Amino acid sequence: MELINATKMVAGYTMGLRPDGRELIVVVVKGTFTIPKAGEEPQLAAKQLPLVDADVFTGEPGFSATIHESDYPPFKPRCDVLLNGSAYAPGGKPVERVTVSLRVGSMTKSFDVVGKSKWKSGLLTYTMSAAEPFTKMPISYDNAFGGVDKANPEKLHFYPTNHAGVGYHADTSAKAMDGKPLPNTVEKGKTISSPDGKYKPMAFGAVGRAWQPRPKWAGTYDQNWLNDVSPFLPSDFDDRYFQSAPEEQQIPYPQGGERIELVNLTPAGKTTFTLPRHEMPVVFIRRGDQREEKHAIIDTITIEPDEERFSVCWRTHMPLRRSIFEVPQAIIGRASRGWWRARDLGKQYFPSLHELIASKKQEQIETAAT
Repeated sequence: MELINATKMVAGYTMGLRPDGRELIVVVVKGTFTIPKAGEEPQLAAKQLPLVDADVFTGEPGFSATIHESDYPPFKPRCDVLLNGSAYAPGGKPVERVTVSLRVGSMTKSFDVVGKSKWKSGLLTYTMSAAEPFTKMPISYDNAFGGVDKANPEKLHFYPTNHAGVGYHADTSAKAMDGKPLPNTVEKGKTISSPDGKYKPMAFGAVGRAWQPRPKWAGTYDQNWLNDVSPFLPSDFDDRYFQSAPEEQQIPYPQGGERIELVNLTPAGKTTFTLPRHEMPVVFIRRGDQREEKHAIIDTITIEPDEERFSVCWRTHMPLRRSIFEVPQAIIGRASRGWWRARDLGKQYFPSLHELIASKKQEQIETAAT
């Protein structure tokens, strides 16, 4: 399929599959914007980030936090709001603890970020060292509560809601815990006091595909599935599996114009701006020049304050009747009337006289060379 992108953003397409075996064409558009200064509007960044083809991790897959998930899920029932960044001490003065907050529209999430500390072992028990002051602290599931207790190599203990974190020890002895790091993020006003306690990992990034609660949405892969359904999805597969953000960071599809507020997530202390408004039509051209227009919706927002940027993903899909070959072309964005007229006449379109002249000169050069 030929994908014609009339926007200044990046775009791509892939094939999707429904549990009933129906195939889809999935089109994704990704725009990268600069985080503006106070009172200004976000602008398209000069450098547009590429679409992510495969999940990206901070370290070893399965044992480290996800930085970016693939941009190609076929459908998300809600919009994921994600943030990869750091906590900043107010005014740049070292602190042992600071509250960070993310707001997008009506969604708000806050938690505390604390300085580095460790478990300290005693004769029969353990204590915690004092938190070290900091001015900037990375926020990630890598340094949130959780992790894998490897004290017993024959039976590893994974913290169910965060396999990548630190501080969790179910089998490790008090002596062996000495010097092990404690998490740098905790729920507001709370502390981590037990290595095998049940604490909520706090971060703004993507939840691992194998971490609870995502596996429960993936469906049932039993002997019946192996015998009668594979390689298709099980009938009880739920699209909520594709949501990579924590449940409290999933919002109804935004329309643009929603207020975004970051507190202690930038050196400025408080940063506010609004989500850009962009219509994102996608016209699928079936054989016989039948046109079907869809409107892609925003289903992923990724904010990266340390890079002074954020990205927005729009997505739509179209069910196929037989195969992808029935849709030879798709047009993203608002192509000009001139472009459509040239297409209908079977001619090449040039947006300016300069480009037309340049094309003719190139043809003359190629003709002379042969």
